[in-house]
Amino acid sequence: MSIVTIRNVEFLNNPAAFSDPYKFRVTFECIAPLKDDLEWKLIYVSSPGNEALDQELDDCLVGPVPVGVNSFEFEGAPPDPSHIPTEDVLGVAALILTGSYNDQEFVRVGYYQNTEYDNDEMKENPPEKIVCERLVRDISLKPRVTRFQIKWDVVPAQQQGHIAAGAANSAAVPSANDLDAEESATESVAPGQPNSIPVA
Repeated sequence: MSIVTIRNVEFLNNPAAFSDPYKFRVTFECIAPLKDDLEWKLIYVSSPGNEALDQELDDCLVGPVPVGVNSFEFEGAPPDPSHIPTEDVLGVAALILTGSYNDQEFVRVGYYQNTEYDNDEMKENPPEKIVCERLVRDISLKPRVTRFQIKWDVVPAQQQGHIAAGAANSAAVPSANDLDAEESATESVAPGQPNSIPVA
């Protein structure tokens, strides 16, 4: 059982220019007070076959995290085009948001990002040399969420026993604005506005 469950990821500037920072709001539920901060990372995957080309765009620590529904806004730098193979700049890439606790990844939210030129002429006849200032990005709002069981150092009061580490569970999610629609029907969510918590 996870102590932290993502409820919503909302992109605040999508579509956007390729060179614009990523801005989004993450809402999650925490069912027990955490002793340490949560770490969140944003990763850009331009070439799936070459992990060395992955770019960690930004990371942040969020805490202290109270029990209930919480939210924070995260701004990540855009990818560096000079670190992307020319043939991989245009087209589909992956954008990944990860959440970790005590160096253990407990959730990974993946999106497809399509990058193209901002006008029909350049789309139909792309120049040999990439013109970065004319690139725009559009992130698909159908993420794929992978959850991992980790060793939390807290246990909810209503739960007995030990939370053991185990295999990952992967599930397709219909919408970025409804990450846990099926779970929400059976899990109680604290009413009212989410708590806004600081980002370090």
